[in-house]
This record gives sequence, structure tokens and C-alpha cells, in this order.
Amino acid sequence: MPARLKDAKRKLVGTKRAYRALKEDEVLVCYVARDAEPRVIEPLCRHCIENGLEIVYVDSMKQLGRYCGIDVGAAAAAILK
Repeated sequence: MPARLKDAKRKLVGTKRAYRALKEDEVLVCYVARDAEPRVIEPLCRHCIENGLEIVYVDSMKQLGRYCGIDVGAAAAAILK
């Protein structure tokens, strides 16, 4: 799982950026941190489920940030088409 995110040529980090890309139908896979606040990730997850997109859950925001190559935590990330 992390290898797919690390190796992705086109990816977005952050809930807002991922949600915008979802609205524009540009997302293949969405990654969500389990310890992120529900009010932050719930709209993103709901949109993924409604559109049949794969959601991959990561244990922590810190771990997801590391997988994305940043030094801070991330609530969500997405691999683009």
C-alpha cells in the first residue's frame, strides 16, 4: 500500500485538495488516516463511497504524511488518474 502512494507520479496531499479532485473526477484511490477527525474526513469518505472509489485506511496521520513524503501529518491523500 505505501509503495503505491510513494511511487505515484500524480498525487495530492490534504483533505481539501483531495475533495476538490474528487469533485472533478480525477481520483483513482483515496488514502485516509484513521486518527483524523471525523468531521474533516467524513465528507471525503462519503463522496468516495457514493462514487465507488477505493478508500485505503492508514493507521495515523503521521504515517500518511511520511508515505506522502512530507514531514507533517496528513488526514488524507489521493492518487490521481
